[in-house]
Amino acid sequence: MPSAPESGQRLRLLSANIQAGSSTRRYSDYATRSWSHVLPAGNKRRALDQIAELAGEHDIVGLQESDPGSWRSGFTNQTHYLAERGGFDYWSHQPNRRVANVASSANGLLSRYEPIEVHDHPLPGRVRGRGLLLARFGDGDAGLTVAVAHLSLGTQSRRAQLSYIAELLHDHPHAVLMGDFNCTADRPEMDILYRNTSLQPPSCAVHTFPSWRPQRAIDHVLVTSALTCDNMRAMPAALSDHLALSVELQVPEAALRIDR
Repeated sequence: MPSAPESGQRLRLLSANIQAGSSTRRYSDYATRSWSHVLPAGNKRRALDQIAELAGEHDIVGLQESDPGSWRSGFTNQTHYLAERGGFDYWSHQPNRRVANVASSANGLLSRYEPIEVHDHPLPGRVRGRGLLLARFGDGDAGLTVAVAHLSLGTQSRRAQLSYIAELLHDHPHAVLMGDFNCTADRPEMDILYRNTSLQPPSCAVHTFPSWRPQRAIDHVLVTSALTCDNMRAMPAALSDHLALSVELQVPEAALRIDR
């Protein structure tokens, strides 16, 4: 197991909606290339290798739309594949939505540090299939909590999901919530997080969608007030329709330490 960072040392975090390795370069691709989202074609393996190279530059990675092993991915668990190619010792995934055995989607976590526990939380919503993957590192209150989420398109469902997440994270002083929120950080429903947890609004809006002409900041890495987060930037995640979001995070020495 890697040693925990010394006080003041930084971790590199990445949040990436990888679109199951599919390619979308323009809005018309959603119609003309819709087959690539359900068929095992489109050079997904090459896209995954490019994502693994990007992920490998980071310490903890949160994935959205990572196929856990269905026909469209050639029955490859993409989170596991990225962990192996990126050199991560620890990985977890949370399958959320399955269309027969043709296509499936999951949240994923890649880490160079061993989590002490990982929990899957199905999120409420009008349509089932959204979830929160929550991992805890380190011992006691000083430990780091990392949550990965992919929220709904609809405001009403998002409000219910954010209320649920706020209940889970309200007493975690060292927490990170990352993922595809499908909304900007200043939306009224996001205030649920800011009021009921120590999570803070981002200091700047980094546009991540659509990847070919970023105009909306809908992917976020939110951290609690006890943590320091900076150097946030968007980076291509192969040919996904989202750019990935990379940040540097300063954590206390005990945040990743496990006393055995």
